Amino acid sequence: MGHGGNVIVELSTDHREVEALFAKIETQPVGDKRRRELADELTTELVRHSVAEEQYLYPAVREHVEGGDEIADKELADHAAVERLLKVLEGLDAGDPQFDHLVAKLKLDVSAHVRDEEDRLFPLLAAACTPDALDELGDKIRTAKKIAPTRPHPSAPDTPPGNKLLAPGAGLVDRVRDLLSGRGKS
Repeated sequence: MGHGGNVIVELSTDHREVEALFAKIETQPVGDKRRRELADELTTELVRHSVAEEQYLYPAVREHVEGGDEIADKELADHAAVERLLKVLEGLDAGDPQFDHLVAKLKLDVSAHVRDEEDRLFPLLAAACTPDALDELGDKIRTAKKIAPTRPHPSAPDTPPGNKLLAPGAGLVDRVRDLLSGRGKS
C-alpha cells in the first residue's frame, strides 16, 4: 500500500502489485473461492490507488502539465469506468459466469490506463515538476491511501474538494464493513 519514493515510483509500484494480483486470480481454478478473495484484494488496491490519484495526482497534472486538464479528465473517465466494473464485480460469486468476463474486462481497462499513465502522464509530470515536488506528492499519495475507501463508490465525487471531504469517511465505513465481514483477512 505505501512503498516510499516519489509519486511516480509509488504509483508505478502500485501498478506492478495490481498486475501481480490479476496474475494470481488467473492462476486459480475457475469458480474457486480464492478468486473472489483475490478480487476483493484487487478491488481494495485499485480503489485506494484511484482515490489517491484523484485527490493529488490529477490536480497536480492540471496545475503543472501543459494540456493537463484534458489529460486529467481522460484519466478520471478511465477511473469511473473501472469503478463501475468493480461495483458489479463486488456483487458476484467466483462461480458466476459473469465473474471471469468482468475480471478480463477489468484487466484490459486497467492495463490500458496504466500504460497511458506510465508512457505519457508520468514523463510529462516528471518534466514539469521538481524532484522535491514529486517527493511531496508521493508522501501525499501514501497518506491518502491509508484512509481511502476500500470498496467502489461510483457515485462519489472524484475531484476536489468533494473527494477530499468524503473519501476519509467512506474509507472509515468501508474498513468497519471489512472488519465485520472478514473481507481482506485471507
